[in-house]
Amino acid sequence: MPLLHILVLAVVQGITEFLPISSSAHLILVPAVTCWPDQGLALDIAVHVGTLGAVAVYLWRDVGSIFAGLIQSTRWRSSPGLRLLWLLIVATIPVVIAGFLVKEYVGTGLRSVQVIAWASIGFGLLLYVADSISLTVKRMEHIGFGAALTIGLAQVLALIPGTSRSGITMTAARLLGYERLDAARFSMLMSIPVIFAAGTLVGYDIYQAGNVQLGFDALIGAAIAFVSALIAIAAMMSWLRRASFTPFVIYRVILGLVLLAWVYGWMEGFLPSLGSCK
Repeated sequence: MPLLHILVLAVVQGITEFLPISSSAHLILVPAVTCWPDQGLALDIAVHVGTLGAVAVYLWRDVGSIFAGLIQSTRWRSSPGLRLLWLLIVATIPVVIAGFLVKEYVGTGLRSVQVIAWASIGFGLLLYVADSISLTVKRMEHIGFGAALTIGLAQVLALIPGTSRSGITMTAARLLGYERLDAARFSMLMSIPVIFAAGTLVGYDIYQAGNVQLGFDALIGAAIAFVSALIAIAAMMSWLRRASFTPFVIYRVILGLVLLAWVYGWMEGFLPSLGSCK
């Protein structure tokens, strides 16, 4: 795969993964807009793994606490880190089950520009409502197993391209009354088990296939995604310390409207017609 293609995909993934604007939607749109061939699931997962490294570095205290809790659990000792690990497991179970069912019975049928457009607008407006009406009274240490399960159930909706995994989990956390920074923090931590599992499976598939070039492309993509994600996370968290999610909502609505105009041919002359790459 050309280096420029890998660079664009990795930067797009890194910037959009933890911002509430849907990274999967943008990764689907890259080949649709540029007429490049679809990069395939393997490279998609590789750049996701790069962002996993970024969140592990940025939230190193939480990650370290989880590992310390695991060690202490071998001595039958409880700890905040072990409790956080169990919360993440509870939050992850719904999307694992739903993801298997979607793969088995739906496949890639939802990967369309129309679905992305409507999901971007609809779930963007839902984030605005949640952020506007919700109290800001709870911190991450107040998250219980019921709240974790609720946020985990919301994460299932992210299987619809354009919803945004980070966006819908932050929306759920805000509706439950959690502060913006803590909603974002728990959302990012929730990404770790999902991305790690997917990355492990795809990495094994690449190894089994013996495709050296694909493995090299995956490493480059992961490294670039790591750097861009780290910058994006720091910028988002800095913004949320003093402001709301509104700019992300505005972006989502504009993106959705432009995509709808593109789908229905209203952007003729500005963007290539949908399907013209074939």
